[in-house]
Amino acid sequence: MQAVLQFAPGGADTLKIGETAKPVIGPGQLLVRVHAAGVNRADIVQREGRYPAPPGASSLLGLEVAGVVVELANDVSGFAIGDAVFGLVAGGGYAEYVVLDAACAIAKPQWLDFEQAVTLPEAWMTAWLNLVEIAQLEAGESVLIHAGASSVGATAIQLAGMVGAKAFATAGSTDKVRFCRELGVAVGIDYKTQDFGEVVAAEGGVDVILDCIGGAYLNRNIASLKADGRLVTIGLMGGASAQLDMGRLLVKRLTVRGSTLRPQPLGVKARLTEAIRSQVLPALESGKIRVTLDAIFDWRDVAEAHRYIEASKNLGKVVLRVMETGKA
Repeated sequence: MQAVLQFAPGGADTLKIGETAKPVIGPGQLLVRVHAAGVNRADIVQREGRYPAPPGASSLLGLEVAGVVVELANDVSGFAIGDAVFGLVAGGGYAEYVVLDAACAIAKPQWLDFEQAVTLPEAWMTAWLNLVEIAQLEAGESVLIHAGASSVGATAIQLAGMVGAKAFATAGSTDKVRFCRELGVAVGIDYKTQDFGEVVAAEGGVDVILDCIGGAYLNRNIASLKADGRLVTIGLMGGASAQLDMGRLLVKRLTVRGSTLRPQPLGVKARLTEAIRSQVLPALESGKIRVTLDAIFDWRDVAEAHRYIEASKNLGKVVLRVMETGKA
């Protein structure tokens, strides 16, 4: 089969389409012919050599796919060859074929195309895990979402609305702040012209912060939280190190938590998959929330897609359309 290959860590130009072995399914798994694959910041970090695939996972890039089942294990029920599905994978999504655990597979409704469906798994599972399960965000609370125009940020804004929470979001331009407001943000902050700490303080603080920046934002994040506030860090775009004022942590009874989705056990991913199936898809179908698909790139232009995200041009999700150049 064909896949996006990389023979050494580096920039986007290290990604090339080439031939590799078709993956082999095991118990509880599906073999999916990929029609679309999501592009995530995690892919870029892995490409750079700073985020290796977990043990047993494919070393190929790609954490979410949408496509058609072409083979399934004998112990799999609820799916059949020819079914259109989408879901989260531990790796290998940038390819013609990928192994997908049946527990993480969702039947694609006809009202979503493959490119729309593939925008859902990584972003919604990340947002749900961190806002609903870890931070336990509740109706009437407030949440600050950094990088609100990113794929996870745009999803988290909509999830906050589903929960009944007031959303604040930071973004890096007037257009991105406008995009966040269109998704339901009550307070949009252009971090290039405004200090988010000052804006949040003027609003009385927030209960929860979803942070992908890390070290550079730590002190302002801590200052922005109300008593009993929860900071969940899911990325380190602003560095991995910072000094922490433990006194403020104690006095305000704060919780600081780090979180990653990819290494989570299958049981956790299956639970998050069910949240998409039972909560997110009905909300999408009813129009309460919307797909945030920004750009579709032919997978042969994968380097361009990576550069697009690295330049922070996207408003929401970036997707690769995988061309069917191989044989089933």
